[in-house]
Amino acid sequence: MRFSFEAMARKSGALLWTAQVLLALLFLFAGVTKLVMPVEALTRAIPLPGAFLRFVGACEVLGAAGLVLPGWLRVRQELTPLAAAGLVVIMAGAVVVTVVTSGVAPALLPLVAGVLAALVARGRREWLRTARFGPSARTGHGASSERPTG
Repeated sequence: MRFSFEAMARKSGALLWTAQVLLALLFLFAGVTKLVMPVEALTRAIPLPGAFLRFVGACEVLGAAGLVLPGWLRVRQELTPLAAAGLVVIMAGAVVVTVVTSGVAPALLPLVAGVLAALVARGRREWLRTARFGPSARTGHGASSERPTG
C-alpha cells in the first residue's frame, strides 16, 4: 500500500469541511437566537447584559459565515482560520459562564464546540500554508526558499 499526500489531503479536507459546516450551523442557530429572542427572555436564560449577548450573537453569525463562505466562494480563504479562532474565544467564555451558572456537565457542549473550532482553525491554517508553499511547507524542508509577498 502506497502513502499518498493527495489522498491524505482529500480526507483531511473532507473532515475539515464537515466540521466547518456543522459548526457554522450551530453558530448560526445560536447567533440568530440571540439576535431575535426578546432581551428579557435572553437575560433570564443567561445572566449577562442584553447588549453584550446581542453582540455575541452577531459575532456568532459572522463567525458562522466566516467558517464556510470564504471556502465556498474561494475568496479570502485566510479568513476561515481567523473566524474559527474568534469562535474559540467565544466558546471559552461560554464554558466559563456555563460552569459558573449551571455546572460542569452543561459546559461540555461549548467545550466540544470550542475544541472543534480550534481544530478547524489549526487545520485550515495548515491547509493554507500547504496550498501556498507546497507539501514541504508543513515540515519546513524543501528546495525552494521562495516566500510569498503580501
